[in-house]
Amino acid sequence: MSNDNGLLCFTNCFLALEDGKLHERDLWIDTNTGLIVDAQTQERSLYPKLLRLLQPRRYPNSANLLGWHVEGPFLQPAKRGAHDPNLLLSSVPEGLATFDEIYALSKNKESDNCVKIITAAPELNGVLNSIEGLVKERGITFSIGHSIANSSVAVRAVQKGARLITHLFNAMPQLHHRDPAIIGLLGAGGGRRQKGQEGIMEFVQGKVARELGKIPPSEALAEVLTPPGTPMTESYVSALIKEQDLSLEEFKRPYYGIIVDGIHSHPHSVRLAYTAHPKGCILITDAMSMLDPHLPDGVHDWRDGRQILKDGDRLFIAGTDTLAGSVITLDKCVRNFSSFTGASLAESLLAATLHPAKCLKIDDRKGLLKGGRDADLTIWDKETEEVIG
Repeated sequence: MSNDNGLLCFTNCFLALEDGKLHERDLWIDTNTGLIVDAQTQERSLYPKLLRLLQPRRYPNSANLLGWHVEGPFLQPAKRGAHDPNLLLSSVPEGLATFDEIYALSKNKESDNCVKIITAAPELNGVLNSIEGLVKERGITFSIGHSIANSSVAVRAVQKGARLITHLFNAMPQLHHRDPAIIGLLGAGGGRRQKGQEGIMEFVQGKVARELGKIPPSEALAEVLTPPGTPMTESYVSALIKEQDLSLEEFKRPYYGIIVDGIHSHPHSVRLAYTAHPKGCILITDAMSMLDPHLPDGVHDWRDGRQILKDGDRLFIAGTDTLAGSVITLDKCVRNFSSFTGASLAESLLAATLHPAKCLKIDDRKGLLKGGRDADLTIWDKETEEVIG
């Protein structure tokens, strides 16, 4: 039912609460939703023009645009995925000023920058030392992605302010027990190394190195030329996590986006990540324009003269086995996530609502249906877990 001020009342609704439970109550709402648009790597001169086209704005009867997520151009070529290698930049020569120039960032943190999230590889020259400025002075959410950063570099990135991982498991080193790299951030923090333990691995590896006359390659770094391979190819000694990286009682693990289409990440991997860090999980679609349900399978034009092959729910750069985004909807991600992890519908919805709001530090107005917050919602059938409105 409705009233004169345009609000609608939905009776006997089940609200997903912060503790993961469903609470039954009548709900008066005003229908708004919000989204962040992803911008893939572009020719650098296009960013200021492109990003200004969609300033953050609110609309009375449709979705609110919260801003942009820019993936690139500061990405590791070995983990570029579907990004054009000719457009990538391998360094940030002027630090924060380079980011300001490329993305036309405002130097006033309180201003509403178009760019809300920046994905970059922290191991690239100049990126690591720019993170703190991006976060504290520009109000940006820095996300680690398309990277071969080892554990030490990944931890330092978080210590400097990175609070998100872009599409976990994809375009990053595989999990290895001796150097878990970016994925290992889900298990970081809270540990304390015993006194006298520090330096043991460095001593052992140094001794081996002297005997061999060179630094031995890490078993974790062996697949140097294999794109899905393992962390950045520093020497094993320099790749070891230092004392300050392991004694992280106050270390705050980052949030992580994960594509739950059953293609980008195996259901077991999804469950593994959620079990390790449930409050950091953010469901994302990585959906492309090929999401159009009327678009048939086959080869379709994309950008820069390239084409994409649509095969059911899978998208590939035509002529390769490189995944190029997805054609899944967020509601299907929620259902898959519940199926893969055993999480309830309410718990799964938190990963699509509250967690991303907290990551972006906008949970004072979004992410939960509480007084004073935006009334962003979809209506789900509790039994079928289908969206009905």
